[in-house]
Amino acid sequence: MMGVSGCGKTTIGALVAAALDTPFVDADSLHPVDNIAKMAAGIPLTDADRWPWLAVVGRSLANAAGTGAGLVVACSALKRSYRNAIRAQAPDTVFLHLHGSREVLSTRLEGRSGHFMPATLLDSQLQTLEPLGPEENGHTVDINQPVDGIVNQAVLATGLQLNAEPAVAP
Repeated sequence: MMGVSGCGKTTIGALVAAALDTPFVDADSLHPVDNIAKMAAGIPLTDADRWPWLAVVGRSLANAAGTGAGLVVACSALKRSYRNAIRAQAPDTVFLHLHGSREVLSTRLEGRSGHFMPATLLDSQLQTLEPLGPEENGHTVDINQPVDGIVNQAVLATGLQLNAEPAVAP
């Protein structure tokens, strides 16, 4: 799951993973402490901050693929170069871009509490975002719909067989 803050990467990613009976990891949990402190202070990360983190994300995907378990990861992956860094470690990665308008994203961020990423960084993320290109292995999913619709569209986009009924958050 990729996209800017507030698009639902964690929520939708966890629900898609449950529907596919696959483990889920929020890549935010893989950030070094220094990155989290910067973001919490409203300071956008530099590429130099991101490269080691993206390598860990890619290795996590590669390790899961190596065991045959698969893995759903919530990761912003805003730039093609970031996605390429992940693919360098895990070439078969399929990206699902959770896309929404600035208005939808702002509304979601305003209703969220307890997250280290402040809403003030949304514009920075939207400026950085490079949508998936036609040659990239991925799909775009519209988030301006009910959660179950987003999950169903995401699961269908993976092309994988369901191992469980899609779970929808209350």
